[in-house]
Amino acid sequence: MVRRFTRSFTQQEPISEAAIEAAVAVLRHGRLHRYNLAEGEAGEVAVLEEEFAGFTGARFALAVASGGYALACALRALQVRPDEPVLTNAFTLAPVPGAIASLGARPVLVEVTPDLVIDLDHLEARIAETGARVLLLSHMRGHICDMDRLMAICDGAGVRVIEDCAHTMGAAWNGVASGRHGAMACYSTQTYKHLNSGEGGLLISDDPELMARAVLLSGSYMMYPRHRAAPAPEVFEGLWTEVPNVSGRMDALRAAILRPQLADLPGRIVRWAGLYRALENGLRASPGLALIERPAAESFVGSSFQARLPDWTPDRIEALVARCAARGVELKWFGAAQPQGFTSRYAHWGYAAPEPLPRTDRVLAGLIDLRLPLTFTPEDCRVIAEILDEEIRRDSPRSI
Repeated sequence: MVRRFTRSFTQQEPISEAAIEAAVAVLRHGRLHRYNLAEGEAGEVAVLEEEFAGFTGARFALAVASGGYALACALRALQVRPDEPVLTNAFTLAPVPGAIASLGARPVLVEVTPDLVIDLDHLEARIAETGARVLLLSHMRGHICDMDRLMAICDGAGVRVIEDCAHTMGAAWNGVASGRHGAMACYSTQTYKHLNSGEGGLLISDDPELMARAVLLSGSYMMYPRHRAAPAPEVFEGLWTEVPNVSGRMDALRAAILRPQLADLPGRIVRWAGLYRALENGLRASPGLALIERPAAESFVGSSFQARLPDWTPDRIEALVARCAARGVELKWFGAAQPQGFTSRYAHWGYAAPEPLPRTDRVLAGLIDLRLPLTFTPEDCRVIAEILDEEIRRDSPRSI
């Protein structure tokens, strides 16, 4: 009998009782807007910002409506203008170049390596070619490049870095938390990220002016003194007549749900590591499958898993994806001709006017990807590995 996996790749863990109780308390008093506060009350959003700043080690934090909003807000805080070139890696999700395009700026895509990180040699060339002053760096699927070398390149060229940490909340490079290298960093709390509020985002920085601009952009009006993880009120005084209101505040209900999850995140990261290593170990001997070896300097969050089939034709990969789906294993494939669900690649983003990137094309042509929700167990991941390995061997020349 052919074994089939029966658990959902999109079902997240239930919201904890502590988070439910916090949400109910907000519903009972009805003060959902972040600035609608009782006398002496800090508010859930302001306290979440304070706690997230403490978690990351940042001076300032801002909670907003989505991760995508955080990206665009950071770009606006850095005063990116229409038609300005903004660098970003070609392996990312559509909201990253979308945030650049939403300002009328021009995404300039940088090649990625077989390890799924930005190609630092190509980055240097792109900086020289374009004169770009901003890099929106996506730590796509939780893969972190050599951040020491990247920052040396960018600092030397006067390029400001915004880190997209949607997949690296709680990760680190050489002991430095992801998001703490650049001028600003953005995080997502959308359902499939490391904290779950349905939609939501967070933004951090140590730069008082950049964060003051972000707070004003988010729609603080003149209520910025109510923030607890923001710059001092005097930093805002020269800015509030200049910075537009592009409202994107987080509400108290989502902040209440997130605060208990943030406290639980270190334990969740340990659980994700167990899932990731169980799947990785089960696939080490699969013929023709190239695993992504994680560098020793990288502390990652294993909430998804990627591998490459570098010598497979599109027809073979498409057939593998279909066979695995028939057995309950949902693979995403970044080499498909058309976008599928949340999965697309740079050639699909016509608004970014992408030029061909041959090295990235070779990487993405054989790239498969799957989620590892915490509703799974290590044994589930061993079953997934067994099914995927069987289907790879079924169509592998080495198994004939």
